[in-house]
Amino acid sequence: MMKLKTKVLLAALLLLSPGMGFAQDYCPVIPMPVSAIKTDSQFILQSNTPIVLNDAALRPIAQYLQEELLKTQQLTLGLQAQESVKQPAIRFVLSAKKKSPEGAYALDINKDGITITAREASGAFYGATSLLQVIRQSKNTKGTLNLKGWKMEDQPAYGWRGFMLDESRHFFGMEKLKSIIDWMAFYKLNKLHWHLTDEPAWRLEIKRYPKLALVGGAGNYVNEFAPVQYYSQEQVKEVVAYAAKRFITVIPEIDMPGHATAANKAYPEFSGGGAPGHPEFTFNPGKEGTYTYLTNILKETNVLFPSAMVHLGGDEVSYGNQKWATDPEIRALMTDKNLAGTKEVETYFMKRMADSLYRMNAKLLVWDEMTDADLPKDKTIIFWWRHDKPEVLKSALNKGYETVLCPRLPLYFDFVQDSTHNYGRKWSKLYNPLENVYAFSADQYQSEARNKNQILGIQANLWTETVQTEQRLDYLVFPRITALAEAAWSPKEGKDFQKFMQRLKGHLALYEQDALYYYDPFPSRKYPEPVKVGKGIKRFNTEL
Repeated sequence: MMKLKTKVLLAALLLLSPGMGFAQDYCPVIPMPVSAIKTDSQFILQSNTPIVLNDAALRPIAQYLQEELLKTQQLTLGLQAQESVKQPAIRFVLSAKKKSPEGAYALDINKDGITITAREASGAFYGATSLLQVIRQSKNTKGTLNLKGWKMEDQPAYGWRGFMLDESRHFFGMEKLKSIIDWMAFYKLNKLHWHLTDEPAWRLEIKRYPKLALVGGAGNYVNEFAPVQYYSQEQVKEVVAYAAKRFITVIPEIDMPGHATAANKAYPEFSGGGAPGHPEFTFNPGKEGTYTYLTNILKETNVLFPSAMVHLGGDEVSYGNQKWATDPEIRALMTDKNLAGTKEVETYFMKRMADSLYRMNAKLLVWDEMTDADLPKDKTIIFWWRHDKPEVLKSALNKGYETVLCPRLPLYFDFVQDSTHNYGRKWSKLYNPLENVYAFSADQYQSEARNKNQILGIQANLWTETVQTEQRLDYLVFPRITALAEAAWSPKEGKDFQKFMQRLKGHLALYEQDALYYYDPFPSRKYPEPVKVGKGIKRFNTEL
């Protein structure tokens, strides 16, 4: 009996090995399309296969597909006018007849060619990324690929499918950032929340206040003397354009009134003080000049990021606002505006900065601590991150705020993902394995919403206290980004984790091709947890 059990176990492990033929019976696309039917047909793709369009608006998407096929398959497909093409081809079709939500597409692969049909450009792009996933998991024999036949119909469940990267604590730079954007696009994620300012460093060039980058850009989470690193405004424009081509909106975060240490290092005259563990943590809400200074920063930021959205943080202010109660200027503000305490000062500050953003015709994004600040419902988006405070989410929804769900459990990617990992965060011994990320669904919170459009979607956040290298960044993101993508794109009904794991196997091979240091959730566990010892790990209100 034991021998039989051993044989069964070995057979199961073989089926779970990446690249096994068994996995090819499953749809290779992540996130899983709403409908995916495998057919008996097939299509031979090679360099002389043309790409044809029925609308000039699709040309950038066709060019993106060209570039990706050259980069990953060394295929050089050309673009041609539709009316001149009789041979099998990859066809992009915009169709007003296709009544479907934004982002929807149909993909048909058969012996006569490949057709991607959509009502608008984003749907065509998502159809192209699904096609790329099929192509990259097909065998390339001397420039010829045999693509299996598929008929797919697909559309996103939610419009906000986000990923947040903290580059204040550790800086990664243009090449790695573009790589992350590429993978976000590959998995149909469409919002990059870019955390550029915090305690360790300020990473954004502001022309009017150059010391923000030149002084505030020095240091990182484990080494306050690390060389200056930041993004120039030209680099920001490049990143925004690169992401836009991939239908990703880049949203900056300029943290305030807390998490301001790096800014205050550059311009100490605007500091509101801090605490022993968090020196110079806040901006000073009692100085009129503070509002002018920060408004000027936001004006430049808003020009650089055409998203017309800026995240102002608004979280964890109490960790460093102890001096507010005794600061003469803040005391004078409290008397003048009849503010009862420091919480009311914080709300006053945020309302003024919100007004500055609104005058720029930009939306205000804030963490869930701002739910009770009475900010305008039509101009503010709340990010619910405190999973242990469901009442805050309920309050935000009851008040009518648009809301993005990014709870620490299970959507903080700086949490460890395996019981054997020990370098990173846990919450009362809980962590964020792949299965928990996959199982998360915004659908389960819809009953709390006043209308079905209030919950915009979901987002994973990667704080980088423990992320000192690109290896560790990869290890925390891959393959959890696939589970995030499916959680954000697909409705809860019909999800199947075991089938997802079958589809995931082919994607691990893609990570190998791109030399990513990923976490392997299968028994082989090729790569150990990357650890680099720093000054230690702290993160507010967590158990490590």
